[in-house]
Formats: sequence, C-alpha cells, structure tokens
Amino acid sequence: MMSANSYSVRRFTPERSTMGKLFARDSVVRRMDWLLFLATILLCFIGTLLVYSATRNRTSLTHGDQYYFLIRHVMNAGIGLALCIGAMAIGHHRMRTIVPFFYALSILGILAVLSPLGSTVNGAHSWIIIGGGFSLQPSEFVKISIIIGMAMVLSARVDAGDQEHPDHRRVTQSLALAALPILIILMMPDLGSVMVLGAIVLGVLLASGASTRWVFGLIATGIVGSLLVWQLGILDKYQIDRFAAFANPALDPSGVGYNTSQARIAIGSGGLLGKGLFHGSQTTGQFVPEQQTDFVFSVAGEELGFVGGAFIVLLVGVILWRACTIARNATDLYGTIVAAGVVAWFAFQSFENIGMTLGIMPVTGIPLPFVSYGGSSMFANFVAIGMLQSVKMQRPMSA
Repeated sequence: MMSANSYSVRRFTPERSTMGKLFARDSVVRRMDWLLFLATILLCFIGTLLVYSATRNRTSLTHGDQYYFLIRHVMNAGIGLALCIGAMAIGHHRMRTIVPFFYALSILGILAVLSPLGSTVNGAHSWIIIGGGFSLQPSEFVKISIIIGMAMVLSARVDAGDQEHPDHRRVTQSLALAALPILIILMMPDLGSVMVLGAIVLGVLLASGASTRWVFGLIATGIVGSLLVWQLGILDKYQIDRFAAFANPALDPSGVGYNTSQARIAIGSGGLLGKGLFHGSQTTGQFVPEQQTDFVFSVAGEELGFVGGAFIVLLVGVILWRACTIARNATDLYGTIVAAGVVAWFAFQSFENIGMTLGIMPVTGIPLPFVSYGGSSMFANFVAIGMLQSVKMQRPMSA
C-alpha cells in the first residue's frame, strides 16, 4: 500500500512537463543554432524595412497602395519560415529519399520557363507568372536540388564506409547531375543564376574531399566555358552591355551604366550614419531602378549609412560563420557537403549583389539573400537555413 509520504513525493515530482520536454537537453529547441536563426530573422527584418522604403512612393509599381510590396514581402517571409520548419522536420537524412523527386521537379520547372509559360522580367526570361502580383523563378530551387543531389552522390560510398573519399566515377556522376540544369538555365539565358550555381558546385567539390585535379579542372572549364559563351553569342545584348559598362563605367552613364551610377551616388550620399530610414533623397526620388530587388543595398547605404551597411554585412558573416561551423561538425559527409554548398551559395550571391551595387562586380540581377524582395529567393533561402539547422541538430549538444 502506498504511504502518504510516498504519495506526496509522487505528487510533487510530476513527470516532465511540456515546457520541460521543449527545453530538455535533447530537444529540438536546445539543438537549434539560435545564433544562425536570429541573424537570419534580423536580416529579414531589416530587408522588410528597406523594401518598404524603396517602394512606398513608387505608385507605378504599387498601384497606389504604399503597402503593396511590404505586405507581399512579409507574406513571403512567413511562407519561407514555414518551409524552413518543414525542412528541419524532414531532416537532412530523410531528405535523401526525396532528392530524385525534388531534382526532377526543379528540372521541369526550368523547362517550363522555356515554354510558353515563361515570362521575361527586366530582360531575364526566367520567370513564370502565377497571378495576383506573384511570380515564380524556378532557378532558385535548382540551387537546392544541386546541393542535395551532388551531396547524395558524392557521400554515398563514403558514409557507408566503403571509401575514404569520392572516387572519379562519383565525381563525374555528380558533375553530370549539376550540368543538366545549368545548361538549361544558360539557354534562358540567366547568367546570374549560372554564376551562383558554378560557385555552389565548386564549394561542394571542395567540401567532398574529391581530388584537387577536379577542382582545378572545374575552374579551367568555367573559364573556357565563359569565353565560349561570349564568342558564340549566347548572351543577350543587355547582358553584354552590362559587362561593357562594368569594364568601363564611363561608357554609358545615362544608359546601361545608369543603375550602378545612381546606386553609388545613393550609397556615397549616406555617409557614416545615413540620412535616416525613409529619408533618402535618392530613394524617395526614385533615381535607382529595381531598388527593392537587385539594388536594395543602395537603400541601406543611403538611409542607414556605412554603419547600417556594415551591419548587414556582419549579419551575412554570422550566417556564413555558423554554416561553416555546422559543416565542420557534421556527423557525416552528406551533412558536411550540404552545409558547405549553402555557404558557397550565400557567400558568392551576397558578394556579387553588394559588389555590383558598389560597382566592383558586373550587374547580373541576383538578389541579396533575405533582404531583397522576391518570393522564390526567400523560399529557397529559408529552406537552406532549415537544412543547416537539420545538419546541426544531428550533432551532440557539445557541438
């Protein structure tokens, strides 16, 4: 028979509560990389303010509703966060099982762009118009499919313990897997996405432990391929003009070089602390085209100054640092490659976007992760964060 004392002990030492389980040592909450998550959310919040500042006075784009882009940007971020949670729930191990499906779906998506379903936006034929002010850019999701696809091929024998490093056959298969969507995107042509995908492939190979001959061979192939693309006339005229303007900024400052010229004026006028949020004369006067997407960093430079722009760069750096740490501490090669692929993706895309705004990189029309307006980019970026968190949560708490 249970004594009163034993009953009282049982009564006042209940089983672990829901909150206790939530914050237990092995819980999802404790295993998440909160610094990575908070840096992402803060970067997204700053982006929301910048997008609103860049679009609130552009009545030709907002149809008279100053909150048009703001509402859609917040909706995109909310959907992206849900996708991030979904990627975490699936887990990077179980994600292997859906790689063929996701890869096939991404191929169908970019092929649809080349069909009558595709639309041209700002000179780039890489979109599918959904309606209601929303559009889809399938090439954003190709970044994910290439990362997880190459990771699956390169790590299969290594994680099984049969090999120490991927052999030449596995490397060849992974490069063929990446080459197909890259060639299709080049046909659009979407040069910016091709450049990002090239950086991803290089990052994945470096992380996989493949022979350095493959890495140098890939770099050489990229250089030769770039020359062939230029000589064969695959690029559209506006893309060639952008490279010409980058090589010679004074070539056509009122034409093809106008965007970069105005962006640099906006950033330069911001000084150290900026003119104040929503008080940028270049931004309010709508002198910088595509300021909510490709040139969103110019809003930060003008209104938040050098300090605000540096803070954005710092947040991107925090994301890359945490992603590198996750890649280094991953329990398997698959996780290492996935994390490294995301690092290469975010690092190159951020550098290219900010660089083209400052005039140190050619204009290619790629967004700044988590800051620029764009649903497809936001969705893909948050899925990548979810994959990073999934790899992190496979580690013991000491990691």
